[in-house]
Amino acid sequence: MSIETKHVFDLTIYVDSPIEVGPVSAGERRIINITGGTFEGKNMRGVILPGGADYQVIRRDGVTEVVAHYSLQTTDGTPIYIVNRGYRYGPEEIINKLKQGEPVPDNSYYFKTMPTFEVSDERYAFLNRNLFVGIGTREPDCVKLKVFQVL
Repeated sequence: MSIETKHVFDLTIYVDSPIEVGPVSAGERRIINITGGTFEGKNMRGVILPGGADYQVIRRDGVTEVVAHYSLQTTDGTPIYIVNRGYRYGPEEIINKLKQGEPVPDNSYYFKTMPTFEVSDERYAFLNRNLFVGIGTREPDCVKLKVFQVL
């Protein structure tokens, strides 16, 4: 048995520089404000509204735990709430380059997420009742995610 997926949409999430909270019990805490963005797929597209944030912990083992809360708005005006949890890690030199805003090959580090959605519009109700996975890449001013529905 294998898992099948279907591409739903791609997100381009624009972000501010990290706010370094500092050492906490779980590791190094930082907050990255989301300033906006876009998403587009075969059956839906729209914008990422400013005002969300990614609340990260960089654990002692080097793994970054991602917990992002933000809102999408489709081109027809439907708001969608998203919570996106995941992990990012890789070789130290690659992660250091990412922190400095330098380009690195997409396949040189691990960045996967598990987005969950809340939406009231029945046209998008499939988002409420299915599992999704995201494949991420980090760029200097944005995060790019490809979101897939698990079939």
